[in-house]
Amino acid sequence: MDEQRVVVEGAVLIAEAARAGWVVESQFCAPGAAPVPGVGGEVHHLAAGVIERVATTETPQPVIAIVEWVEPDPELLDTADFVVVADGVADPGNLGTMLRSAEAAGAQVVVLTPGTVDVRNPKVVRSSAGSVFRIPVVCDLGLAEVKSPRRRVWGTSSHHGTAYAEVDWSEPVAIVMGNEARGLRHDAPVDEWVTIRHEGSAESLNVAMATTVICFEVNRQRRQATGTVRCR
Repeated sequence: MDEQRVVVEGAVLIAEAARAGWVVESQFCAPGAAPVPGVGGEVHHLAAGVIERVATTETPQPVIAIVEWVEPDPELLDTADFVVVADGVADPGNLGTMLRSAEAAGAQVVVLTPGTVDVRNPKVVRSSAGSVFRIPVVCDLGLAEVKSPRRRVWGTSSHHGTAYAEVDWSEPVAIVMGNEARGLRHDAPVDEWVTIRHEGSAESLNVAMATTVICFEVNRQRRQATGTVRCR
């Protein structure tokens, strides 16, 4: 699969992609399965056992599609005031959940630094629950390229920084989430550090959980300040 296409498994996600304006090139159906109606694409009916060999799940969906990948306009990052950055996030399930939480909390752009799992990974697509088709994802940008005079960059840490609920999130921000095992390096080019203080002996939260907690605090503060939902 080349970089301009992505495999989408299951009728629900295929429909989500088409609804978001992505082009469905082709659909592949298991015996007895019907293609997703109204989304287009050349339809191929597969022989018994074929879809089990090409799908990425143990219990595959009966229909799989090849969808053209939509590259976002890089200029979106210039004007975005709520950005989530995945810096070296390795697990596709984590990245997909981060996309889902970022979209639900009103983030405008997600940035992936080099070394982050490929956003086109089928498990990322599945775990995003369709968010990958709706929130712009800018790939292969270094942290230094996220910095902007108009936007404060917050690095996340499991052990130091301002408590997340004590930060004023009303200003333009980028929130950088680090690798599951290593976190962010101590000399990462960020403006400030933020942490989620917790009880007990757990070293840290899962990166997708931490993203959800912080993103929804941003959303809460902005809704409270404006009385409206922040929209892309």
